[in-house]
Amino acid sequence: MKYIDEFRDGELAKGLAAAIAAAARPERQYAFMEFCGGHTHAISRHGVTDLLPANVRMVHGPGCPVCVLPIGRIDMAIRLALEHRAILCSYGDCLRVPASGGLSLLKAKSHGGDVRMVYSPADALEIARENPARQVVFFAIGFETTTPPSAVVIKQAAALGVKNFSVLCCHVLTPSAIMSILESPEVRRWGTVPLDGFVGPAHVSTVIGSRPYEFFAAEYRKPVVIAGFEPLDVMQAILMLIRQVNEGRCQVENEFTRAVTREGNRKAQDLVAEVFELRRSFEWRGMGTIPYSALAIRQAFADFDAERRFALEYHPVPDHKACDCGAILRGVKEPRDCKLFGSVCTPENPIGSCMVSSEGACAAYYTYGRHREGGAG
Repeated sequence: MKYIDEFRDGELAKGLAAAIAAAARPERQYAFMEFCGGHTHAISRHGVTDLLPANVRMVHGPGCPVCVLPIGRIDMAIRLALEHRAILCSYGDCLRVPASGGLSLLKAKSHGGDVRMVYSPADALEIARENPARQVVFFAIGFETTTPPSAVVIKQAAALGVKNFSVLCCHVLTPSAIMSILESPEVRRWGTVPLDGFVGPAHVSTVIGSRPYEFFAAEYRKPVVIAGFEPLDVMQAILMLIRQVNEGRCQVENEFTRAVTREGNRKAQDLVAEVFELRRSFEWRGMGTIPYSALAIRQAFADFDAERRFALEYHPVPDHKACDCGAILRGVKEPRDCKLFGSVCTPENPIGSCMVSSEGACAAYYTYGRHREGGAG
């Protein structure tokens, strides 16, 4: 399979592991954050950390869109289904995320809410056209990767004159999250999360390009290497980061040249800018409220904004007291550090969002047996 098999070649992996071991200086420690949940998944699935020297550590970041969605936002979606009797359309990963009052979207469905899983925003618009007497809301979550399809469907709804369709917009922005991590006390002052650089996200970068990361390399002196999702992609990126650190360079490099350019997808960027604007503040699960870190629907498309149509208000809700998802999302803790991990909290009975989503760090650890190991994660 072109672009798959050649990036999973065992012999090449051995060669890359040897190159990483040779490049890593034994007198120093290296810590790199993979921002994207897809990278966390690939690292756990393919045992990449087992191929790294002991002084090269991977820190898991907040790049799982379901994991960073705060409980209060899921509560809003549930209210739409139960109180406003709307047809609530959601991606499957969101359905089991625990919300307030022991509910989730799936449990709201069992309480009579009309909650439907969709594979795309276009599916939700089609449901609205098939049910003109019902209000239909698409629960839009995700980073820059999933934002353009939401913009498309809002423009389509406007062009078709669909009056019973709206979007609960929860789209968030990657650069804002990276800046929040770099400005966090754990990284800047406490030193509990030493970071030497970032493995930059793949899918997000196909949209926004590599240019937005140049600020972090220049201002925070943190190198960034954008990488694909295959194991050799990730290993090559780690090698490139180690070399930058050794040479005292802080640059944005692109390992994923087969899909990412410096400028990104201009057409998608223009489309998003036409439909969405920056939201002044947005709460992220585990990271608090981050200014200008999310998107809201522009006034020109206000008729398709579920928050305005249903006069929804956001109410922040604290996480489960014993759940360490917040610390795991900031890289302060690993899944094994959470006392609920693998006992009370499992993929079959998730307590926190990091165990619910397939891209969550806890789910990746559990699925690939990393929770049974005492070594590196």
